[in-house]
Amino acid sequence: MDRNPSPPPPGRDQEEEEVAGGDCIGSTVYSKHWLFGVLSGLIQIVSPENTKSSSDDEEQQTELDEEMENEICRVWDMSMDEDVALFLQEFNAPDIFMGVLAKSKCPRLREICVGILGNMACFQEICVSISSDKNLGQVLLHCLYDSDPPTLLETSRLLLTCLSQAEVASVWVERIREHPAIYDSICFIMSSSTNVDLLVKVGEVVDKLFDLDEKLMLEWVRNGATQPLDQPQEESEEQPVFRLVPCILEAAKQVRSENPEWLDVYMHILQLLTTVDDGIQAIVHCPDTGKDIWNLLFDLVCHEFCQSDDPPIILQEQKTVLASVFSVLSAIYASQTEQEYLKIEKVDLPLIDSLIRVLQNMEQCQKKPENSTESNTEETKKTDLTQDDFHLKILKDILCEFLSNIFQALTKETVAQGVKEGQLSKQKCSSAFQNLLPFYSPVVEDFIKILHEVDKALANDLEKSFPSLKVQT
Repeated sequence: MDRNPSPPPPGRDQEEEEVAGGDCIGSTVYSKHWLFGVLSGLIQIVSPENTKSSSDDEEQQTELDEEMENEICRVWDMSMDEDVALFLQEFNAPDIFMGVLAKSKCPRLREICVGILGNMACFQEICVSISSDKNLGQVLLHCLYDSDPPTLLETSRLLLTCLSQAEVASVWVERIREHPAIYDSICFIMSSSTNVDLLVKVGEVVDKLFDLDEKLMLEWVRNGATQPLDQPQEESEEQPVFRLVPCILEAAKQVRSENPEWLDVYMHILQLLTTVDDGIQAIVHCPDTGKDIWNLLFDLVCHEFCQSDDPPIILQEQKTVLASVFSVLSAIYASQTEQEYLKIEKVDLPLIDSLIRVLQNMEQCQKKPENSTESNTEETKKTDLTQDDFHLKILKDILCEFLSNIFQALTKETVAQGVKEGQLSKQKCSSAFQNLLPFYSPVVEDFIKILHEVDKALANDLEKSFPSLKVQT
């Protein structure tokens, strides 16, 4: 189709003339005149005479002219600059992009327009303005129903940016709550997409939503519960099927297949679910899903993260994901110990081995270096160390609580097996006791009593190392 051509990039003489004439946007070297031309071209694309096309033009409508694509991509790059973003806002560019999103069938054009809005929303003043526009908000949320992964990715990035702004976060939470179909769309993406970048970004949106609003999280957990209306009364007590948790699991599996280090966000979503009873029930009372989640997390801590051949410092990179994984494992373990996949002889010793290994690595990480004389970075290092200590403390609390729960469930047979196979060696028991005492003294004392029956020499050695225990046994 014919359209008004975009202005060609200015030559050197024209650029100098325009700069001298105040054509620059703010303190940048970008030309107002050129940008006006690109935005005018966008308006032409979605003008009535161009949108009322016959079926023969259907294919053309989904393709973007190469010249226009290059120019609008330049605007996308430019919009990361605050001066450009403010200028676009003053020129009512969000309204132009809204028109494109409402009318255009071209996936690439829609992706770029949402991407520009996402860049603009990084600046608080513009984010507030975009968020206060109800019509634009409706159009943007409708983009979550799109079938184009790049458009979905940019929409998710924009939503996450807005949800991260305290001043407008609640506006978006309420809008999302008012659109139940968004739940279905997000579940569909998590359960079926193979685009890991999209899965991670959608996961970040869900994580932020749940972190901001527990009520919404509960609504989504319950939203997937289905109960056939004609089900007999005697069968109605069976646990319902929850859709959200299986979708999270599928997304986590897909992300893990490409890079386990990106699992952090989905592990944190599961951790948030375990903070409410309905969330734990949604995980545990879906037999297959509960088993699959347990197996995935069990495999991560026993064979993936913080392994014996990894340097102890790896814990600094993995501390947040490990905290989430162990927290979820602990919640499942504590709430449903009768499940077949949680049988003592199958899981306790490997988990003890993993828990103690992480605690030992933590001790190595917290040892202060002998010399640190770089004064120019001393304050920064102190801040980083404080943050590291905070996250490591959270991880340590989770590990110790989980380890104490496992110790309480140990039988004489399991302890004997652990001593024989090395999971309960003197060194590992010492590391465990050092972290569990004094807060979990009764648990350690009960374990020592069992150990006396299995290996009296080992029990006596441990009592010598921890004199406070001897009196109690």
